[in-house]
Amino acid sequence: MNQHYSRLPVFLTSLFLTITGLGGLAVVLINTVPTLGPRWLFYFFLFLLLAGCSLPVTDFLNRRFPSKPRASASVVIRQAVWFGLYGCVLAWLQFGRVLNSGLVLFLAIGLVTVEMIIRMNERSQFNTPSEEDE
Repeated sequence: MNQHYSRLPVFLTSLFLTITGLGGLAVVLINTVPTLGPRWLFYFFLFLLLAGCSLPVTDFLNRRFPSKPRASASVVIRQAVWFGLYGCVLAWLQFGRVLNSGLVLFLAIGLVTVEMIIRMNERSQFNTPSEEDE
């Protein structure tokens, strides 16, 4: 498995997700009434937009602060998906008028904790040492 991946696929994926999410969100907000179907479309396009916007950020942070083992492309994508999920959950809670600052902080800490546990699990897997690691 190649641990060093190019930035071009990250950029293209981010661009595709962001444009799709922004375009779809604009169509949903301008042309629909907030019934059940368009509301789910709103969450879907919001997720695409947030995940697409956060993909280059998570890629940059994982390159700037490398871990051992180095974060692969799937880790960067998973972290961007966490951002999209977090934003959609916050929007959903705000629509229900139950969102407060404590809940925002609690959800953020929970998602960061889950990601840390997943990364710890990845680190604990035995891999034969390669020439690059030495």
